[in-house]
Amino acid sequence: MKKILVIEDEPNILELVLYNLNSNGYHGIGAEDGVTGLGLISSENPDLVLLDIMLPGKSGLEICQELRESGDKRPIIMLTAKSSEAERVMGLECGADDYISKPFGIRELMARIMAVLRRYEESYPFISQERLDEKNTIIKAGSLTMDEERYKATVENIEVPLTSIEFQLLFLLAKNPGIVFTRNQLLDKVWGIEYAGETRTVDVHIRHLRKKLATPFGEKGKSMEDHFIETIRGKGYRFR
Repeated sequence: MKKILVIEDEPNILELVLYNLNSNGYHGIGAEDGVTGLGLISSENPDLVLLDIMLPGKSGLEICQELRESGDKRPIIMLTAKSSEAERVMGLECGADDYISKPFGIRELMARIMAVLRRYEESYPFISQERLDEKNTIIKAGSLTMDEERYKATVENIEVPLTSIEFQLLFLLAKNPGIVFTRNQLLDKVWGIEYAGETRTVDVHIRHLRKKLATPFGEKGKSMEDHFIETIRGKGYRFR
């Protein structure tokens, strides 16, 4: 049974979400403030975190950022204000896998949870020792090396901490150098054809990827953010 932690400070919403999670075969756990929620992530080790942005004690953005900076790759879905595009973008930039706007329908929420969990499980399958002994699928492009089997990316032999979505996005581009992908094509191939989000989601993840890939270069990294991924104006993105 998948364990899902809901960090939401509105009691009515928290109660409703937990009820529906438990009714749909999940084990729902709740917290009404950021500090308590962060503690439960450590003690309960949930499979997915449903995280409100505006929380007392510690905001959802702070929690998301802390988890990603610590190397925690578990899926995170942010709850955002429907009218606030800035909140949605900030959530994605912090490393969230998806977002859902308030007010939301329970059926949509359950569908988003299922989709994110499925993508995560496909990204991080159990790897047996026999598979580890096999030849890995490795892509090398200049200073970038990507190991699909171990889900690891390095630049200048320094590991780049990528989320599951970031890894899939970069791997797709890197194994098809020179091919231009539209934003809608990237959404279909990486997020899944059932994904109902905006194409802006792709732009946010590309920007995040560029910054992470440039970081190992230190000061020179500021001028190398476009070193791997090229923007094709009016069309989309391609790997150089």
